[in-house]
Amino acid sequence: MRRVDVKDLDKNVFSAIGEQWMLITAGTAEHCNTMTASWGGLGVIWGAPAATCYIRPQRYTKEFVDREEYFTLAFFGEEHRKALQLCGSKSGRDTDKVKECGFTVRTAECGAPYFEEAELVLVCRKRFAQPMDPDNIPGEIKTKWYPQADYHTLYIGEIVEALVKD
Repeated sequence: MRRVDVKDLDKNVFSAIGEQWMLITAGTAEHCNTMTASWGGLGVIWGAPAATCYIRPQRYTKEFVDREEYFTLAFFGEEHRKALQLCGSKSGRDTDKVKECGFTVRTAECGAPYFEEAELVLVCRKRFAQPMDPDNIPGEIKTKWYPQADYHTLYIGEIVEALVKD
């Protein structure tokens, strides 16, 4: 993979995140966990390129993102759809998802893990984390998305590196 300036990316984030999905990964090369996500965004905050992602409290990956300073967001081609489905339906507590998917772990300059098979990787330094406050969520959204009251934690990561497949 080669490093690129994040300003040179031309990916449609609505399709990439909402329809094609992404993997949120944190930990080390030796011990990481990943999960599929279809909620998030890219933009600018505090004068820097940034990514937002949302993780429910019961997700194993949350433990890794909470513990580490860096996490990665990886975007894949359609040929990896089955692997992304597996990463969204099985827990890393019970399954070695990296092995089952056949992914190759690499690390960014900061040590954050990502997968060689990705088309695009955004390396993010965690800058903010806050559980969503149910008092600020409209009732119809709580009914539809939070019937178990397992509200996401919002993470903001400063994008410190963008890698694209050669």
